[in-house]
Amino acid sequence: MDIAQLSRGLDTIWVVLTAAMILLMEGGFALLEAGFVRQKNAVSIIMKVFVDIAFGALVFYAIGFAFMYGKDAGGWIGLTGFFMGGDLTHLVLNISHDTYWLFQCAFVIAVISIVSGAVAERIHFRAYIIYTIFMTGLIYPISGHWIWSPSGWLAKLGMIDFAGSAAIHALGGFAALAAAIFIGPRIGRFGADGKINIVSPSNLPLASVGAFILWFGWFGFNSGSTLSATNESIGHIAVTTMLASAAGCAACILFTMLRYQKADPPMVINGALAGLVGITAGCAFVSDAAAILIGAVSGIVMVLASEWLEKRKVDDPVGAFAVHGISGSIGTLAVGLFAMPGAAAHSGLFYGGGWYLLGIQALGLVVVAIWGFFLTWFVLKLIQRFKPVRVSRDEELIGLDVGIHGVPAYSQDHDFLDMEQLRFPSE
Repeated sequence: MDIAQLSRGLDTIWVVLTAAMILLMEGGFALLEAGFVRQKNAVSIIMKVFVDIAFGALVFYAIGFAFMYGKDAGGWIGLTGFFMGGDLTHLVLNISHDTYWLFQCAFVIAVISIVSGAVAERIHFRAYIIYTIFMTGLIYPISGHWIWSPSGWLAKLGMIDFAGSAAIHALGGFAALAAAIFIGPRIGRFGADGKINIVSPSNLPLASVGAFILWFGWFGFNSGSTLSATNESIGHIAVTTMLASAAGCAACILFTMLRYQKADPPMVINGALAGLVGITAGCAFVSDAAAILIGAVSGIVMVLASEWLEKRKVDDPVGAFAVHGISGSIGTLAVGLFAMPGAAAHSGLFYGGGWYLLGIQALGLVVVAIWGFFLTWFVLKLIQRFKPVRVSRDEELIGLDVGIHGVPAYSQDHDFLDMEQLRFPSE
């Protein structure tokens, strides 16, 4: 075995392992969202995560990967690579195309999982399956092509998004916002007099474990995006990821203590995730100090964004838009401010790079946000013509676990008892 073969083998192992870490994040999404929603809808959340994985993988294999990474057509869309066939010679990698597909598949599954939380407790299961097909087959792959394909029009302009603050999180966050507005709030969430009714999470320890799993998987998300086991920036990427998430969490603890006179557990959980989302675009390009600042700002703005949505009677049960849409936007723009010289093709504004990179980051963010919001709205409107997007009032009140899936998350029955032993106990 020569050096080239050894390098290829190490990179393959690295990418497969980090892809597995990202796929494990689906367990984190499942636990986080099941803990945030009411007990009567826990099974519904789990089933949506299975839809994300199963349908997301199959659709991305069939058409999504081709639209995202196939041979470019005018900088807008790929046109080869359907079912991983056809001409993919333009993808020059040190890993196989199959390995690369697996890593990208883990990303596309994460995108649709962002939307699932925003429509929890009231979207119809059939409608969600159809929307998942559109998101993983068209919406995400096409905008992803603009940013991450070497020939994508935003990539050619110089947009930088190392692991997806814009391509994944801002897109998913603004799609989640559109879905939450389209489907409307849960019954009783907002009173007729404008009163905001709090819906208590069913299991905060469960949600916390979900957040820890997501936190763990994010190291695969960011460090794995090097696509190389020997990339010298892996350590720095891991450090900025850790610092930003810690700063987001710490900022939320202190900010909610000042604002509410107590540390708010759901906000603290989401604060850590907001820091992770915020650093995802620039984890390889910013300094440790900048990572801390990005994480802290993302955490605080996430709290304010959550309050802003509530005041406008937009019901987002898990804070998907505030965590992913807002923090993803902050992270995308932060690259234009803090990208260090030599780390990226263009330096950030604060490092003497001028306004160019910040302008491109802003342009890309606006385009992705509009694309995710309006395409989601259009797809849901299309689905509504043929299938109900929202469950019936009775199904929502009884809970989607029983109303849609026919089984509760937690059995209330006692264990089987031996009646003969109860009547005639042994001497």
